[in-house]
Amino acid sequence: MAVRKIFAGARLRALRTHHKLTQGELAARLDISASYVNQIESNQRPLTASVMLALADGFNLDLSELMTDGSDRLLADLREALADPVFGEAMPNLQELKTVTANAPDVARALLGLYETYRKTNERLASVDAELTRNPQAGLQTAYEEVRDFFHYADNYFDPLDRAAEALAEELGIFAPDRLNRLIAYCGEAHDLRVVLTAPNRPDLIKDYDRSTRTLAINARLEPATQFFQIAAHLAVMEQTTLLDQLLDAANFKTAEARAIARMGLANYFAGALQMPYGAYLRAAEAHRYDIEELGHLFGASLEQVAHRLSTMQRPREKGVPFFFARVDAAGTITKRHSATALQFARFGGACPLWNVHRAFEAHGQIIRQLAETPDGNRYLCLAWSREKRSGGYNSITQRYAYALGCEISHANRLVYGDDIEPARVHFDPIGVSCRICERRTCPQRSVPPLAADISVDSDRRAIVPYQIG
Repeated sequence: MAVRKIFAGARLRALRTHHKLTQGELAARLDISASYVNQIESNQRPLTASVMLALADGFNLDLSELMTDGSDRLLADLREALADPVFGEAMPNLQELKTVTANAPDVARALLGLYETYRKTNERLASVDAELTRNPQAGLQTAYEEVRDFFHYADNYFDPLDRAAEALAEELGIFAPDRLNRLIAYCGEAHDLRVVLTAPNRPDLIKDYDRSTRTLAINARLEPATQFFQIAAHLAVMEQTTLLDQLLDAANFKTAEARAIARMGLANYFAGALQMPYGAYLRAAEAHRYDIEELGHLFGASLEQVAHRLSTMQRPREKGVPFFFARVDAAGTITKRHSATALQFARFGGACPLWNVHRAFEAHGQIIRQLAETPDGNRYLCLAWSREKRSGGYNSITQRYAYALGCEISHANRLVYGDDIEPARVHFDPIGVSCRICERRTCPQRSVPPLAADISVDSDRRAIVPYQIG
């Protein structure tokens, strides 16, 4: 069997730049020539085993980071964007796109940013957007979209923040049944922060902080897991200010709004890491074979919190099963998303209707399973469930969400949900990313034709899909 060559030019260049080294200085640390470093960075030569070991030892790297193609998600995003007819027949082939994402990832991201600006401009012009008329210089990528990409390309893992939360979790006593009370006591002792559980005037109000009295009021109607999470997120802003600012400064957000949203997202990340500290959580996940209900009981967390945390288990040398995770509202909009797998969610448009997450609304209270195959031939074990969130009484608004958690089928034997699966014998449902880029020709649920394909309409013949895809 041929040994796969590892080309990691962009990753090596990023590593060298991060440590402020010249090619000659890096070569000296790796005991190779400067010309060899130059050839590796330009992907003219692959990494050898000795160079990979030297990188792992000299820079405390995980070898799997070097051997994994980190450009997969960038490649998927670029293919989706370039499928737009605006590019005409200039669509590069797959090999050309792989070359760009591997050798020049910043160029690929710049092209994605340019396309998103074009798309937003068209949308705003079509709707005669008043904001664009008043402020023509405004940025066209929304703050939420900018933050979404920040987490997306960081693999939703922030090592220093994760380790800080883990250290505090050990101090609090991670498995104590009165952990919520311990956290409240810690806030008072360490930060003179008074935490009270109260019934607010507005049932939809989750927390309310009074700066003058240093009192944090948490809605008493919330489940204990949510109360713990909200207190921990507030604590992150108070206790991890320097670390949060370092991460935000490095992100170089375009607007103050994006920075504020990202700060909230990072605070929530800290809260999840405090509630489910990395080492203990990974050991429990492996011991219970990733049974999300068992993990919820062990760590006093909701299924959403458990699943979202599983998608962040990307610590170098201590990785868990790589999962994708998504939250979908009743309209089919993905409101949360992350993927540590080859499966990438659509950036533009809705999700595939054949995905089991949409059926989860019909099976309320159950975890349903789907074995799915994407057009690229990758196969997945997909779990989905739904939940209602009510913040008040009978007349209050109810939030309904469906959740998806999944991994590649090669990891199914590590999950309790994969015990009865024989991949060679079972059927896999065909799913895609979104109709606009899906290559399947015979899907009965197709809503629009693929952007990169020609269609023809036969007036004498009609099938479920009223056109043929060229």
